[in-house]
Amino acid sequence: MQAYLELDEFCKLVHLKEDVVKGMMANGALNFKEEEGKIYIEANQGTFSVVPSSQNQNAPVSSMALAGESFVEKTIGTILNLHEKVLDAKDETLDALKNENKFLKDALYSMQELYDEDRKTIDVLNAQLKHAQEEVEFLKRKYKLMWNKAVDNYTQPAAIEAVINATNSQSKLQASVQSAEEEKK
Repeated sequence: MQAYLELDEFCKLVHLKEDVVKGMMANGALNFKEEEGKIYIEANQGTFSVVPSSQNQNAPVSSMALAGESFVEKTIGTILNLHEKVLDAKDETLDALKNENKFLKDALYSMQELYDEDRKTIDVLNAQLKHAQEEVEFLKRKYKLMWNKAVDNYTQPAAIEAVINATNSQSKLQASVQSAEEEKK
């Protein structure tokens, strides 16, 4: 996998000025690409082009210098590989967070829908309860009025006289029945 760094990042990484890096790009020493108005330089090849290797030098060099240069090349390569791994891990983490956020968002919408449905159900049940309470109150008033009228009718003097008359009539009827029985005997 080829890693590309922006021009500014590459300059900071290799501690060179932007003009020097652009000159190396013009000479073909660095691979680069241009996207959306930004210049990206291939990280691996670019760092090895900037750091002189023992194969590129024609002058005699001591073994100590060669070991140091090799160490620098390996270190830069290791740093770039770690940088790529960090970028990959960052992308994976961002994807995981996006998926988690999407899941939480969907769960929140689902909970809101359930809440709305429950709220509607509660409103309907409250309306039914209110209607039932009004009906109970109406029936209480109706039966109270009905029983009050019955009690009033029972306690009125005309009603009392009717009861007395009915009782007297019954007594007279019994007396006449008894006298009729006696006459038959």
